[in-house]
Amino acid sequence: MRIGVVVNPIAGMGGRVGLKGTDGKVEEARARGAEQRAPGRAVEALAALRDAASDLTVLTAAGELGEAECAEAGLDAEVVYTPAGEGADAETTAEDTRTAVAAFLDHGVDLVLFVGGDGTAVDVAETITDADSDVPMLGVPAGVKIYSSVFGVTPRDAGRIAASFDRVAEREVNDIDEDAYRGGEVHTELKAVVRVPVADAVQSSKQVGGGTVESLAAGFAAEVDPDVTYVLGPGSTVGAIKRELGFEPSPLGVDVWRDGEVVVRDATESEILAALGDRNEVVVSPIGGQGFIFGRGNHQISPAVIRRSTVTVVASREKLDDVGVLRVDTDDDEVDESLQGWQKVRVGRYEHRLLKVV
Repeated sequence: MRIGVVVNPIAGMGGRVGLKGTDGKVEEARARGAEQRAPGRAVEALAALRDAASDLTVLTAAGELGEAECAEAGLDAEVVYTPAGEGADAETTAEDTRTAVAAFLDHGVDLVLFVGGDGTAVDVAETITDADSDVPMLGVPAGVKIYSSVFGVTPRDAGRIAASFDRVAEREVNDIDEDAYRGGEVHTELKAVVRVPVADAVQSSKQVGGGTVESLAAGFAAEVDPDVTYVLGPGSTVGAIKRELGFEPSPLGVDVWRDGEVVVRDATESEILAALGDRNEVVVSPIGGQGFIFGRGNHQISPAVIRRSTVTVVASREKLDDVGVLRVDTDDDEVDESLQGWQKVRVGRYEHRLLKVV
């Protein structure tokens, strides 16, 4: 098995600092104190790949584009692409990703394993399509938004799938306009259809839309406790709760509310932590078609926030029928494990359903 590995080292940096994406916002993310997320997730996936593969050749790009992560994971990789001006302070670009993937194809890889979000998926998919290649691709989820159905559910899943897949199927690569997303509008666009390894742990594409949640929102609002600080996640379902509480939600952001007042709008991780009180409740809704309640689009609600809070999940019945199970991917194994098991989900004014977090 010959696998080409490319990492977008800045993917996901905008999440915890409230930017809802990193495209064109790297400097702003850094100014807000953002830390790199993708390299650590790459190492996690590559370690799983190393442990599961019996006969493996890894090709990669120099520095943080893959070489450094392969070395940290204990993989001996051949560098087949080095960006111009590569060095400690060099800034990589989407063109570097595309050039690295083209080099992998020239060297006859059996799979392109990439680390990033939907934007990186588009770069990889379009390069493979432009080369008229049938080489499959698989993503390690590291971006803020992940609407495409080409990613492993977790980094470890992606590594294990890359090592052992025996079938592929055509899956969709989607992307959205991040500027519109920051303004509260979600416009998905199909960018490519590519071959992806077949496995249960490859996530579905994100579905937009949902059922009526007015009674759910009214029931929640009727039970709020003035002594509790509520961390209200993004999405239309939680947005209905925010409106029932008497304020207009920030577009696709996390808002903090307590005792009739908005404490922070469109909060970053640090702002949420500063606003927490003695009793805190995080309110989230699963992503349609995927089931993620943490780790997709709400990185501001970090492990540090979750540790200090109870978790309430809300959703329409239709959404729960669609997702089947709930998923978490917080970058913290201990927190992920603590969230696993049966979760009560509010689906109406009084009604709840039990769904398993896996």
